[in-house]
Amino acid sequence: MQLLLFIVVYPILWLISMLPFRVLYFFSDCTYVLVYRIIGYRKKTVRENLAIALPHLSDKERHAIEKKFFHHFVDGFFEMIKTMTISDKEVIKRFKFTNLEVYQAMEKRGKSIALLCAHYSSYEWLVSMNKHIEFKGYGIYKKIKNKYFDRLVHDIRGKFEAHLIDTKETISVIHDNQKNGVLGVYGFASDQSPKASKAYHWGEFFGIRVPVHTGAEMIAKRMDMNVIFVKGRKIKRGYYEATFVEMADNPKEVPNYKITEMFLRLVEEQILEAPEYYLWTHKRWKHRYEEFAEGNKKKIDVIS
Repeated sequence: MQLLLFIVVYPILWLISMLPFRVLYFFSDCTYVLVYRIIGYRKKTVRENLAIALPHLSDKERHAIEKKFFHHFVDGFFEMIKTMTISDKEVIKRFKFTNLEVYQAMEKRGKSIALLCAHYSSYEWLVSMNKHIEFKGYGIYKKIKNKYFDRLVHDIRGKFEAHLIDTKETISVIHDNQKNGVLGVYGFASDQSPKASKAYHWGEFFGIRVPVHTGAEMIAKRMDMNVIFVKGRKIKRGYYEATFVEMADNPKEVPNYKITEMFLRLVEEQILEAPEYYLWTHKRWKHRYEEFAEGNKKKIDVIS
């Protein structure tokens, strides 16, 4: 069944990826009407999230952001498909780095790098970073259940010299690379919500205490990796830029969870500048400390 689905869907995706951007965005506009106005895909979740994160705005202002978000969200879906056949020249023209020298200076320190980012702007095209760096690039991801589509994602990333690591393999791969003298930059998109029962730390995100992913910080400390944040920005439709922000060059000396908290503040700052480009469809505030603490006192004692 997995193979049959792949055989049916893959040619469609490939044909879409071959479309020029002008035509691609025409289809994106049509799909926006279907997704937002007709189906209303996760509209309730998006609306609730915007109200939580942006209470200082009026309903009218949040509604305007909501519509802009869905336009961007659908554009991102088609841009992801376009990645299948986009040329190096084209993606480098459309996704630029404003201060590569900050990252390059970190490479010269001779330690592997943990790169933190959020689901913001064009996090898919961030993979083009591998065309500008010396270290071996890795992306931490959750394996797709359909093995054929999972292989396709690996192949697409491979075009940009990026290697995907399943979340369960992360520590072992980094450990082996360190042992064999392989310097790498490891990308962590750490802004989504982990399971509350498995959280090691609860931090404030837009004023609400929620469970947060701490894996990037913990691994950076354990493996003595430098830490950097990449801030995305959308210039106009189909054009993006990214800016590097140094976070820590000796994470073992940084108090526990301070790097994670710093990451949350950088993500908040980024979102407030242009909230329509954040991924509002996931339930970031589905677990809250006060609600979880009521029935899980022993667990809270451990992780607080």
